[in-house]
Amino acid sequence: MKADLVDEHRWLQQLTGRWRLAFDMPQQSDEPDAGGTWEENVRSLDGAWIVAEMTGTMPDGSSATNILALGYDPAKKRYSAMSHLWIYEGRLDDTGKVLTLDCEGPDFDTVGRTAPYQDIITIKDENTRNFSSRIRLADGSWKSVMSCDYTRIE
Repeated sequence: MKADLVDEHRWLQQLTGRWRLAFDMPQQSDEPDAGGTWEENVRSLDGAWIVAEMTGTMPDGSSATNILALGYDPAKKRYSAMSHLWIYEGRLDDTGKVLTLDCEGPDFDTVGRTAPYQDIITIKDENTRNFSSRIRLADGSWKSVMSCDYTRIE
């Protein structure tokens, strides 16, 4: 059954294309750099979802791939993506340029516990965007996990 597309579905289409990534990650003095060149290819699934595949080199030199599926649920009025580890729910801000995705994930400071995260997609213009991630600490403050600038290649 074909989904009835709404403006929020159409918003996702600006993420499609081939992108080069430039990371800015806070690091500890004993941690290596974020790694080498990363690229992402994003395609639309019938206008209702986008599927993004990111590939690159990890700090230890190994190759890595990340896949994200993201859509919009008109019944919940939320953007969402689901895998066996993360479930996103989010909303656009009033400018229509910032999508904040809330999720629960592993608390890397306390084994076996989870913590709230926010992944934030900011559209700068039609050829540049930013993806940042942050975790809510026990005291309620947010700590940046990473920030990554995207530049459209195609």
